[in-house]
Amino acid sequence: MEGKQPVDEVDLNRGRGEEGNGLDWLLRKDNSEITPAPMDTNVSLSRQHIASVDSSHSEEFTREIIFEAASHGDTNETNGKTALLKALLNLKDGKNDTIDLFLDIAEKTGDLRHLINASYTDPWYKGQTALHIAIERRSFDHVKLLVQKGADVQAKANGKFFQRNAGLGFYFGELPLSLAACTNQPNIVSFLMENPYRNADLTEKDSQGNTVLHTLVVIADNTTENTDMIVRMYDEILIQHHKLEKRRKVQLEDIENNRGLTPLKLAAKLGKIGLFRHMLHREFTDEETRPLSRKFTEWVYGPVHSSLYDMTSIDTNEDNSVLDIIVFGSEIPNRPEMLQIEPLRSLLNDKWDRFASKLFLMNFLFYLTYLIIFTMVACHRKDGQPPFPVVVPLDYLRCIGELISVLGAVWFLYKTIHIYKRNPPNLKALFTDGFCEILFFLQAALLLICTVLYGCGRREYVGLLVLSLALAWMNILYYSRGSKQMGMYNVMMQRMILGDILHFLCFYSVFLFGFSAAIVALIDDTSPAIKIQTNSSRAQGRTFGLEPFKCKKPSYNDIRFTILELFKFTIGMGDLEFTDHVQYKEVFYILLISYIVLTYILLLNMLIALMGNTVERISKESENIWNLQRAFTILDLERTLPRSLMRKLHREASKTVCFRHEPNECRPFFRVEEINWKQWRSDVTQEEDPGNHLMLPQPEEQPRATVWNLNPFERLLARRRQSQQSSVP
Repeated sequence: MEGKQPVDEVDLNRGRGEEGNGLDWLLRKDNSEITPAPMDTNVSLSRQHIASVDSSHSEEFTREIIFEAASHGDTNETNGKTALLKALLNLKDGKNDTIDLFLDIAEKTGDLRHLINASYTDPWYKGQTALHIAIERRSFDHVKLLVQKGADVQAKANGKFFQRNAGLGFYFGELPLSLAACTNQPNIVSFLMENPYRNADLTEKDSQGNTVLHTLVVIADNTTENTDMIVRMYDEILIQHHKLEKRRKVQLEDIENNRGLTPLKLAAKLGKIGLFRHMLHREFTDEETRPLSRKFTEWVYGPVHSSLYDMTSIDTNEDNSVLDIIVFGSEIPNRPEMLQIEPLRSLLNDKWDRFASKLFLMNFLFYLTYLIIFTMVACHRKDGQPPFPVVVPLDYLRCIGELISVLGAVWFLYKTIHIYKRNPPNLKALFTDGFCEILFFLQAALLLICTVLYGCGRREYVGLLVLSLALAWMNILYYSRGSKQMGMYNVMMQRMILGDILHFLCFYSVFLFGFSAAIVALIDDTSPAIKIQTNSSRAQGRTFGLEPFKCKKPSYNDIRFTILELFKFTIGMGDLEFTDHVQYKEVFYILLISYIVLTYILLLNMLIALMGNTVERISKESENIWNLQRAFTILDLERTLPRSLMRKLHREASKTVCFRHEPNECRPFFRVEEINWKQWRSDVTQEEDPGNHLMLPQPEEQPRATVWNLNPFERLLARRRQSQQSSVP
């Protein structure tokens, strides 16, 4: 009797088998050494032997064990996966009947909330709950069921699989609402925001401080399909939140993440140009949602559009503004294109016209004066052992010029170091930012080292002095940014230096040094002709008791002379008088002719063709890069102004406008007039009184200079009404 199984247990096991594996697969234990992989993967990644798998099947499950597992939830102590989580991972056609069974059992045992909100505990999927899986499986019915049963709508899945830049995984913001938004499920997003059980808090942040709006910005990839989806979801969340949270007055777009970035600033930081453009141009025509707009069309006349753009977080009067992020963000891939979006383009042009162009001209004149003084000092330096004493009055002028040159070098060194701290250089940014700052840094560093050598009495200071002088004259090209044509030409030249010419030099240096080494190895210094010539010269020379003067003519046995001579052949200035001091003249001729064909004929003409192609290819791109470099100069000049003057300039550029529905909330706006020849309007204005129906009128006691008339036709219409009234008899 001891070896027999009880009848009840046999029946239970038979019943389990007859049910056709309905529940046993849900309770199968996971391997603790499985390599991290997606939760529902069909690929076996187990590292154990098959024998260990056989031993795991020796454990029998009964209905009591199943009931206990469903009531207590966790069936795997290694990763926290419950029977409910497994059931949701194995939906067929969006259904799994065991889910209702598990919820019913847990509800009867009073453990429903624990089962629903149980989450993974392993590092890869830590924090993921049943609600996350139901959203990922796009099962709206199960989402409603779980929320109705008490699922935590603020649960955070913060495992490694759900982190940014973690390699394998998908970042969605950790929260269920963010997951639904990132996977384009507007019905679930709307339900989580508005339901009779528990609404999701849109101000909730994940471990990186990102809200649902930040998360949408992160997953944008600038493709048309993705941008349309993100834009649609972004606007729907803003509109629904505005309608639901009218009393709280919480501005979702003003919430910052852990890096101090709002969604708009994050879009600028990551270079999400499609979503960034939509944010700046967002305009709602509905009366209730119009305060969410960042753009207001003031009037339209034919192809001309006058618009008001919200300048919140954009202009440099705020810390870490959008302009600062784009202009000084060397890691942003498409900075030049982003600066062409309104109102950034018009704002930078306005800054240039009002103050930056004048300051830039003054700096150019100061630098030109400094350069003349530096050149005079270098050209009229004294010969001999430095340092030189001050004897005559002319020496005093020379000392003053040297002092000005050194102080200028200190200033340039300080400026470049300050720029590098704010905008660290990298190789990719050289193609957009240029290398003017690097040349200024080298100019200043060489001159300061030259000053140290001069003070130490070293004559080698002259070499560094002339190098610094040459760089100083090259750096005058920096001021070509003030002119569009000159600036674009400078950009093209820099792009060619960093592209075509650099590639040419890489190939050319291989040919130059290779053929030079081959020719030097071919020269025979001990040839009989050299010995005969040496003996005859000694016999004919007059010594007068002194050593005869030896005139050594450089030959191809010197590697430096050979490199120089071959370089002359490249530019068409080589000497065709071949040397006779070679062992095999035919080989020498073959080497020399092959070098000329490969470099002078092939490489040089390829360089010319590539440079012509580059000019055609980057003509439009050069204009955008010039705008970026000029924007860098504008903001750099703006930082040199006193704070009081900067605040005055900002007040002149934009005006503060308040809304009728929210009189306590005022925002700065910037007016931009755009011309679009593809869009025509037959009406004179967009509305009878454009803008004034939504905006709060300015107080009467406010000075007239600060009043911004939102209706440019108001005065014209008033005069017309007066003329009509005067014509009435």
